[in-house]
Parts: sequence; structure tokens; C-alpha cells
Amino acid sequence: MEGGQPDEIIYSAQTPEQWKRRRAELGRWAEREKIRRSSKRTGLLDGVEVDAELLEALRLLNAAGVRTEFSCAGVSPLDEPEEHSLYAYVTLIDSESARAFVDRAMRRMGRRLLVSYEPSGRRYDLSSFMLGQNRSFCLLLEACAREFARGGRG
Repeated sequence: MEGGQPDEIIYSAQTPEQWKRRRAELGRWAEREKIRRSSKRTGLLDGVEVDAELLEALRLLNAAGVRTEFSCAGVSPLDEPEEHSLYAYVTLIDSESARAFVDRAMRRMGRRLLVSYEPSGRRYDLSSFMLGQNRSFCLLLEACAREFARGGRG
């Protein structure tokens, strides 16, 4: 905590038991052999290469006025499995639109979604809470982005 401001605020509502289960899954994952199942697929979004599994969600969010910064689908061990493929995530720049989308995603995705906010960087990180469910996270995020882009912001 710097100057009385927290480094990160967790907005999602996972239970202590879910956090305990997540830590145990992380330990098992760390010990398990990482096997390449398929090559990483990418696509271009405004000239930037992004994971194909998140391409449409990112496109929809940007078109709806929600600026994105970083993302990783984490569905392939080629995503540097020791560091990056454990959880899928998207980083959103704080704005009224971003806050509205975060609220929608939290309602729709429930405890599958981990939402943290970094006050100093004014950005949200949305990530999959559950290990090994990155593809479904990407699909759910895209469905939320599609609804949001259609104007279903409430």
C-alpha cells in the first residue's frame, strides 16, 4: 500500500473455500507436466496481435467504448505455461463504460470471474478464477461483450 492507497482491490466475491480450492489446484498444476495440445492462435486487432479466443470480445469492447490494454487467453501451453497460461485475463482502462461492463460481467459470470482494480494504474483486470476453464471464460466474456455492445448495459 502506497500513501494509504491499496495496490489492488478485489471486487469479485469468491468464498474462502473457493480460494482454498484454487490454491490447491495451483499447487497440482505447478507439479503437472505441461503438454502442448495445439499451437497458439492469434489475430490482429488494430494492428496488434492478440489471442484469437479473445479477439471478438476485445473488438466488441473497444467498439463499445471500453478501452482494453492487455489480454491473454491462456489456452495453449505455448503462452509460456509457467507464467501466463494459468488464467485467461483482460485488462480494461477505467472509465464509465468499463465500470458498466465490469458490473455486467460480474452479474453474468458470477464466481467464475475474478475482478481486481489497480487504483494507481486506473485499470481493471478481469480473469478466469477457475483453473483450466480459460476457453469457457473467453466465450462467456465474449457473450457479455456482445450483450454490452448491443446496448444491454443494465
